[in-house]
Amino acid sequence: MKKLLFLLVVIAFVSCSKDKESNTTENVAFPSISTPDDISFGVETPMVFVKGGNYIPLYGKKNEVVKVNDLLMDVYPVSNANFLSFVKHNTRWRKSEAKKIFADGNYLNYWKNDTLLATEMKQNSPVTNVSWYAANAYCECQGKRLATVDEWEFIAMANQDMADARKIKSYNQYILDWYEKPKTFNNEIGKTFKNYYGVYDLHGLVWEWTSDFNSILLTGESRSDVTTDKNLFCGSGSLNASDLMNYAAFIRYAFRGSVKANYAVKNLGFRCVKDTLNRKKP
Repeated sequence: MKKLLFLLVVIAFVSCSKDKESNTTENVAFPSISTPDDISFGVETPMVFVKGGNYIPLYGKKNEVVKVNDLLMDVYPVSNANFLSFVKHNTRWRKSEAKKIFADGNYLNYWKNDTLLATEMKQNSPVTNVSWYAANAYCECQGKRLATVDEWEFIAMANQDMADARKIKSYNQYILDWYEKPKTFNNEIGKTFKNYYGVYDLHGLVWEWTSDFNSILLTGESRSDVTTDKNLFCGSGSLNASDLMNYAAFIRYAFRGSVKANYAVKNLGFRCVKDTLNRKKP
């Protein structure tokens, strides 16, 4: 009951509500756009329809099939310009205002001040040093949400030509090579390949928050066992892996297990998704 009460308090805090000293975006008209250079908060970022399906995740019982429902996903990760406009409208998420319990000392630490990016930062680079709570609040303000681990992995297993490229050696090598490249978060969004669904930058730019990022590395028998300790690392969770050869995915899961929701990391950004019911692929 105490945990439930705390969760309700957190949800109430991070939800997008009116700030006394600023306006919200709930009545803003959202014109359509097609290029990442035009994206800013208050302008609806382009989304693509992703047909759901079944897949076998890295973690879980062997050959366990997980169903992913149809959804819409942002074509690009959230940019510096997006998030800058967001904090201007939602003062509680400004650098000087964010509560430490929801954003640690690294939160937006490269910004000059609450509403000014550092000189060397590009408007159209992905925003990083943002906590899970802040990312979640941003998505909620647009009537969206963060993807689940399964949704993100399901879409991210696609290369340019096929929905599931996990068994293609060159594709996994591409991901592993990116992990070794320094400071890719300084690059602009939309510069990596467009995958099978029309989504850019799932690999090659930044790591991305998911709604249940720390729910995978468990000591219990079920992937849905949410009562176990979630502050676990790759070593303790790898026994439950269904594919011990998928090194690229192992690194992602290990990283997810090493962070907490208030952490703000320089190579960790996010994008939003949206549920859709009975929508046909255009």
